[in-house]
Amino acid sequence: MQIRLILLPESSLTKNEKKLIMSLKQKSLDLKNRMREALSGGGSKAIEKQKAVGKLTARERIIAILDAKSFHEYDLFVEHAARDFDMDKKYLAGDGVITGTGTVFGHPVCIYAQDFTVAGGSLGYAHAKKITKVMDQAMKMKVPLIGINDSGGARIQEGVNSLAGYGEIFYRNTQASGVIPQISVILGPCAGGAVYSPALTDFVFVVDKISKMFITGPEVIKTVLGEDISMEDLGGARIHAEKTGNAHFYAESEQECFDQIKQLCTYIPWNNLKKADRFPKKPPRTRQYKIDDVMPSDPRQPYDVRDIIKSFADDSEFFEIQKLWAANIVIGFSRLDGQTIGIVGNQPLVLAGVLDVDSSDKAARFIRYCDAFNIPLLTLVDLPGYLPGVDQEHAGVIRHGAKILYAYSEATVPKLTVIMRKAYGGGYIAMCSHHLRADFVFAWPMAEIAVMGPEGAANIIFRNEIKKAADPDKVRQEKMEEYKQKFANPYVAAAYGYVDAVIEPAETRKMLMHALDISSSKSVDVVFKKHGVPPF
Repeated sequence: MQIRLILLPESSLTKNEKKLIMSLKQKSLDLKNRMREALSGGGSKAIEKQKAVGKLTARERIIAILDAKSFHEYDLFVEHAARDFDMDKKYLAGDGVITGTGTVFGHPVCIYAQDFTVAGGSLGYAHAKKITKVMDQAMKMKVPLIGINDSGGARIQEGVNSLAGYGEIFYRNTQASGVIPQISVILGPCAGGAVYSPALTDFVFVVDKISKMFITGPEVIKTVLGEDISMEDLGGARIHAEKTGNAHFYAESEQECFDQIKQLCTYIPWNNLKKADRFPKKPPRTRQYKIDDVMPSDPRQPYDVRDIIKSFADDSEFFEIQKLWAANIVIGFSRLDGQTIGIVGNQPLVLAGVLDVDSSDKAARFIRYCDAFNIPLLTLVDLPGYLPGVDQEHAGVIRHGAKILYAYSEATVPKLTVIMRKAYGGGYIAMCSHHLRADFVFAWPMAEIAVMGPEGAANIIFRNEIKKAADPDKVRQEKMEEYKQKFANPYVAAAYGYVDAVIEPAETRKMLMHALDISSSKSVDVVFKKHGVPPF
C-alpha cells in the first residue's frame, strides 16, 4: 500500500501545511512498519522450521492455489484479547490465520490458511472470528470457500472461547452445505475438535507425510489404552485416503495437491444456483480407449470400469474421487458434450463390483453432492448385488446400503444409467434403476438382469430336481443354462419397460449425449417437507 503525496516547493508551504505533510509521511511509515511486522508471521526462525519439514508458509500456499496476483488479504491487523497465562504480553501476527479473497481461473473464491508459525496455528477467539467472517462472506457472495488447516488445535490459554470458536465454524459449515462448495486442505496437524470442520465440508485434500488428522493423538491413546502408534499410522494422509475414507484426494506433494484443487474447480459450479462451466466438446481418445476392446468377451473376466468411462468421455478424461477407498465402486467427474457429469460405476476389478458398507457410503455422499450442485448423474452397472457375510451384516450393511437407495431416490438432476453386464437382486435396484426414477436406462446386449445369479437361482428353484437326479452336477448345469436363457439377458426387463433401449456398446456415447441433452430441462415437483430422514 502506497500513499502518494504531491509536494509543492517548500518555500511556498505554510507552517501548518509542512506539519500535515510530515504527519502523513509518518502515518505512511507507521503503516508500512505494522504491515511488515504482521506479514512476518511467527518470525524467521519459525518459518525456517516450517520449511525444514517440507511445508510452505500459509501465504505461499494461498498464492499457489489462486490466480497470480489475485489475493487480497483482510483482517491483517486483528489481534487476540486474551489476558490469562501471560497472553497479554504476546503479539500473535494475524492471530495465526490469514484470510482473504482471490480468484481461481478468473472465478472469485474466499480462502483462509492457518499459520503454524504463529503459536502453532492454534485457534483462539479472534482466530475463529476471522475464519467465520470469511465464511459469512463466501455465503453472501455465493462463492466457494477454501480452508487450509495447519493447527495444533484449540488455544488452551483461551479456554471455552476456543471451543466456542469451533462451534461457530461447524455451524457455518453446516449452513453452507449444499449452497457453496467447501474445500478443506489438511497441510499439517488437524486434531481434536478441529477435525470436524473438514468432515463437514465437501472435499478434503491430504498430502503424504504432511497431513495429520485425528481426534485423540498417540500420547493420549498410549496413556488411556496402552497402545503405541505413530502420528502417521494413526491419522496420516494414506490412512485417511485408503482406510477411513475421510480424505477425497491424496497427493505426494503440496504442489500436486494445489493442482488437484484447481482441476476440481474446473468441474464444479460456484454455487447451487449455477451449473458448472461448459467446455468445448472433444471426442474420446478411441485409439487408446476403444469400448469394444475394453469390455472382455468372457462374462466372468474382470475389467477396469475407468477404461469404459474413458472410452466415451470427452477427451477420455476422468477426475476420480476417493480413488484409494472402497475401490469396488468408482466415483468422479467427467465431461460429455462439454458438460460436467458425475459418474458412479461398479468396479469389477475389486470384489466383483459388489456394494458393501463403505462403497454405499462413498456413492451416496457423491450422489447427494451432484444433486445439490446441479450436476447430472451417470451410473454404470455391473455387480452381483450386495456383499454377503456376517461381517457386513454386523457392520450395518442394511443401514449403509439404504443410503444409496435414498440418495438416488431423492436426486432430481438428470439421471442416466447403463447396465453393462450383471445387475442382480438389490444391486440392480440400488444402482439407479427406473424404479428409483432414472430418466433413461440403457442396457448392453450382454446385460444380465435378474433376482440372482444363475447358479444360486438354479440351486433354489430346482433344488428337488437336482437332489433327486442320478447326476446332480449335470442337472444343475442344465438348469443354470435354462435360467440364463430365460433371465440372463436384458430383454425381459426391456419387455416391461424397465430398460428404455438395448444398445451396442459402441453407441453408448451417442445415446448418452442425446439423453443428457433431452433431460437438460428436467423439472421435478418435490413433495413439501422440512427435510427427509436419511439412514445416516
